[in-house]
Amino acid sequence: MSDAFQQLWSGNTMWLMLVGVVAGIVIGALPGLTATMGVALLVPFTFWLPTLPALMVLLGVYVGAMYGGAIPAVLIRTPGTPAAAATSLDGYPMAQEGKAGLAIGISCMTGVVGGVFSTLVLMFAAPQVARFALKFGPAEYFALAVFGLSVIASLSERSLLKGALMGVCGLLLATIGMDPITAVPRFTLGLTPLLEGLALVPVLVGVFALGEVLYQSSLPEPDRSLFRNIGRILPSLNHYRRIALPTLLASITGTFIGALPGVGGDVAAFVAYDQAKKVSRRPEEFGKGSVEGLAAAECANNSVTGGAMIPMLTLGIPGDAVTAVILGALLMHGVRPGPDLFEKQTHLLSAIFIGLLVANLLVLPVGLAGAKLFAQTVRAPRHYLFPLIVVLCVVGSYAINNSLFDVGVMFLFGIVGWALRQAGFPIAPLVLGLILGRMTEENFRRALILSGGSWSIFVSRPLSAILLLLAVASVAFSVWQSRRGGHKA
Repeated sequence: MSDAFQQLWSGNTMWLMLVGVVAGIVIGALPGLTATMGVALLVPFTFWLPTLPALMVLLGVYVGAMYGGAIPAVLIRTPGTPAAAATSLDGYPMAQEGKAGLAIGISCMTGVVGGVFSTLVLMFAAPQVARFALKFGPAEYFALAVFGLSVIASLSERSLLKGALMGVCGLLLATIGMDPITAVPRFTLGLTPLLEGLALVPVLVGVFALGEVLYQSSLPEPDRSLFRNIGRILPSLNHYRRIALPTLLASITGTFIGALPGVGGDVAAFVAYDQAKKVSRRPEEFGKGSVEGLAAAECANNSVTGGAMIPMLTLGIPGDAVTAVILGALLMHGVRPGPDLFEKQTHLLSAIFIGLLVANLLVLPVGLAGAKLFAQTVRAPRHYLFPLIVVLCVVGSYAINNSLFDVGVMFLFGIVGWALRQAGFPIAPLVLGLILGRMTEENFRRALILSGGSWSIFVSRPLSAILLLLAVASVAFSVWQSRRGGHKA
């Protein structure tokens, strides 16, 4: 552990993490710019950094944006990130009562508590999961990839069919390049840059950053006339007493939900909000400016950060869209998440754990001291902001390999991302299919080679059979949940 601290304190790592936290808060505070978009946008610019400083920048952006999303939710009733949607239920009524600063202060403090709690759980639980995963062979890894793909059902937002279609498209895109077993070129159209497959980062920047800019450009500007002055930020002793229990419950709920692949911070926030209302002595205040409801929502969506890292680091399965992008960044830096990471790169792993903990703690002084300044970013006009993001997309995509081909890929997938958003297709399943496609195919074929072509290897090995059953159960639950929601609607 002492080596991890030394790595973090060496060079400019801590300063870069601080820059990441500040950038994340600013991105989260800008309505329409999500944490996923912020991390995707900065991934190319970390290519030239050593692995640990690069990851610290991205983790700083991740945790900073989760808090930053609360600022526009409180001030103009427009969540900066989807995970902050529940925050606006009580945050904006508090702002109308002249308590905008207090709402932002409570959001910052409870968010830090949730983030620290989930990181501590990550540090304890991840090694246990990774130790178990060391027993995996090709059949188990294939079953694990199938289980990861079953997450598509949870990421499909309103339509399971559209989500499944996007997942299949992602799997097909993953087949571009050299065959993993025979090294025969496939679907390259004679283009040399495609021999290594589609470059993941330009695809991520295109669908999540450029596509989002194009989509947001077609929407009306948020109503900034609702902006309220900040005022007092620090809570009173009575406020601390009232938010203690909902914060504790939300920390547990958010971490657990975050560890479930594909669920995400928005679900965690609403579940924790509902729990807080049920245990509150003042349930009638919820929706009208309740500090308990605000604390529960913000704590839960920040707790997701550590929980979502558990399946990503131990099994290589992203917990949400942001960790899918961070997974892409890890692969770009030559780090492959999974049990081997816990066996062969323990120093790096310990530094990631400590770094995530420090990044969460940094949000507290930065978020409180800069609350009034960050609040002004809500007023940033899009006609200045969006062209800047497009320039960053182009520069970032080009900088990785000095390749105009990658810039073309970024523009192509930016248009694809915009078209998919317009048509109501979810983007996360496309990315998940692209990330897990090669792992699925490679281990499927290796398992069949080992078994002499017998498919029984996938059900005769207990761990493989259990993972496949879990994948079936995951899809069945999502289908049941979708139909139940449809009937209620």
